[in-house]
Amino acid sequence: MEVVDYIGLGILAVIQGPTILGIPATLLMTLFGFLLGILVGATPGLAGPMAMAISLPILISVFGYTPDALLPVLGFLIGVMKGATIGGAVPAILFNTPGTPDAYMTTLDGYPMTQRGEAGRALRIAHLSSASGDTVSDIVLILAAPFLAVMVEHYLDLPEKTALLILSLAFIAAVIGNSVGKGLISLGLGLFAVSIGTGGDFYPRLSLGAPSLASGFSVTSVVLGVLILGEIFKSLEDLRMTKPKDGATILAPLEGSQRMHRGDIGRIAPFVGRSAIIGTVVGALPGVGSTLAATVGYASGRRLHARQGRTPSFGQGAPEGIASTEAANSSVSGANLIPVLSLGIPGNAAAVFLILAMDSIGGFNPGPSVFRFTTDAVNPELVIAFGLFTTMMFANLLNWTIGGAFMRVIRFLARAPKEALLPVVFLLTVTSIYVGNPKLTEIGIAVGFGVLGYLMRRLDISPLPFVIAFILGSRLEDTARQAFDATGADPFFLFTSPIALAFTLLAGVIIVLSLRSKRNPSS
Repeated sequence: MEVVDYIGLGILAVIQGPTILGIPATLLMTLFGFLLGILVGATPGLAGPMAMAISLPILISVFGYTPDALLPVLGFLIGVMKGATIGGAVPAILFNTPGTPDAYMTTLDGYPMTQRGEAGRALRIAHLSSASGDTVSDIVLILAAPFLAVMVEHYLDLPEKTALLILSLAFIAAVIGNSVGKGLISLGLGLFAVSIGTGGDFYPRLSLGAPSLASGFSVTSVVLGVLILGEIFKSLEDLRMTKPKDGATILAPLEGSQRMHRGDIGRIAPFVGRSAIIGTVVGALPGVGSTLAATVGYASGRRLHARQGRTPSFGQGAPEGIASTEAANSSVSGANLIPVLSLGIPGNAAAVFLILAMDSIGGFNPGPSVFRFTTDAVNPELVIAFGLFTTMMFANLLNWTIGGAFMRVIRFLARAPKEALLPVVFLLTVTSIYVGNPKLTEIGIAVGFGVLGYLMRRLDISPLPFVIAFILGSRLEDTARQAFDATGADPFFLFTSPIALAFTLLAGVIIVLSLRSKRNPSS
């Protein structure tokens, strides 16, 4: 079968799949997820991964574990991911309160425009820039992921794939957080946790004879505990230690024109283009998220703006500042799925939950084998991949059409008190864990890992390397065992292949250079 045939089958998988009230379930769930994502992104204290984490077990309990459930569930999660990115600009512009961490740079120019009475214009610029960056990212994903997967499948065997996983984990530990040492600690804890009760031996490892540990930890309980409950515990303590503010945030009066000016598109176009490229490149790297993309995009835009000599300058309400930030962080969403689909490696927290959905439902194992174009029979995983591409383009269409209008009417959510939201989120998270696995021990495990996540945050240790290591740990072990067997029990299989050796040495070089650069930031 040709590529065009698989594209057609992917579109049909979306349109002719399960329906809800006669409407394709995948499209409807993508719409619901997109609207929820905007709501969550516009609410300070919440985030897209938090909504994805709560929704995933509930979605699986509703749709089941059949392959037909995969695209509707993934559509909802993708909608949340895209909607939360654009929704975070609303409170950043209107109330100087970023709804998501990557929207912080948007406050620098968005809120000054609001103070000048140009809130509507600022929101329109943010929407145009975000949708443009999202479109560029999705196009690059569709073109790059199959090509990269085919290259990996053609040139990399088991030793090389093992070394590639080690390189990815080393890169994640090096780039996430402010300390490489703490990143390695987080990574090591994740690999240790995944090794409990699992492995190729019949006898459970490190279980201490406890039946509850014999089968290992549930991925859902661990990930939701460390990422979501840990954040909730830290936020609740921050609220207790922070003095309450008097009064609600008041929106500045709308005095000027709320529409984009005639020359705004031409003015921001170079900044949108640069930041879209930056965000796409940054997003394609495992472990590098939209916050870094927004920072780099903003810094690049500031240099370009300074050379142009326009006013107002960055930080004083420049439309180009909003465009640079929003195009960069939105272009990460599609590019982050390049390592997910081609290598099976999650790049950020949102991608983690997409991987969890794929693993939980089954029928789709992200990695190089997905993009195997067979001629004698249909590759069902490749059909799902093109169905996923169709879903992302539909979410992109929602971003262009209803995203801008919807994000301008939900600004009231930025005033929702966190002390009322966080207990609700906690209850929803615990409920979703129980729905996924109705055992009280699962809730206890999740709370225990939530305490671990809280302690990691208090010690300024990023929990994301822990989560990614926990997800990739079993795959790393399986690949290493297979490579060991395939090479005739050669313990030095990582060093006998030139490519595997290069990957292994590069992992060490990345760690060493990162340690030196962060130890000597002035050099």
